[in-house]
Amino acid sequence: MDAVYALLQQSSARNLTMEAVAREAGVGKPTLYNWWPSKSALIMDMFHERIDPAPEAVQSPTAEAAIRAKVKRLVRLLNGLFGKVVSELIAEAQSDAAIMEDLHTRHMNGRWEAIRRDVERGKADGEFRSDTDPDIVIQTIFGAMYYRLLLRFGPLTQAYGEKLVDQVLAGIRPVTSAEPRPRKAPAKRS
Repeated sequence: MDAVYALLQQSSARNLTMEAVAREAGVGKPTLYNWWPSKSALIMDMFHERIDPAPEAVQSPTAEAAIRAKVKRLVRLLNGLFGKVVSELIAEAQSDAAIMEDLHTRHMNGRWEAIRRDVERGKADGEFRSDTDPDIVIQTIFGAMYYRLLLRFGPLTQAYGEKLVDQVLAGIRPVTSAEPRPRKAPAKRS
């Protein structure tokens, strides 16, 4: 694990070889294959052990505050070694179904379930509209962050994360009687 961690700081997952890992770790290549069936599986285990710690429990007074804290943490992580390795694992997962499954089960599912609970809490507390779909909220906010990480069309900054949350949550807040309701366009006459 130490060898993989050190090598990934200098090179990409694509360029990492089992030979280089074995040499760095001072073991034979067959020893690696006794424990991991592939380079991707080895990288994935190192990722979960060293780079992708269990998410911290966020104690927040509101669902919105919890979501904002998670976005802030993810922006910070995506701008470091975590972001480099997770983007490389996503690339590897395009041709390796086992890596894709592992990313879902060991990385995404638990985190997304915690955010679902935040959204459901927001619905129950009246912060968000009762018809809010938690999966769409998650995919809109966090999917946009991963999209920006992978396609690199703009920087993934804390300011971007804040604007993203502002825009998404504006669409799911209940309309109060003090706020004007959106008007329908008048029907056109022919």
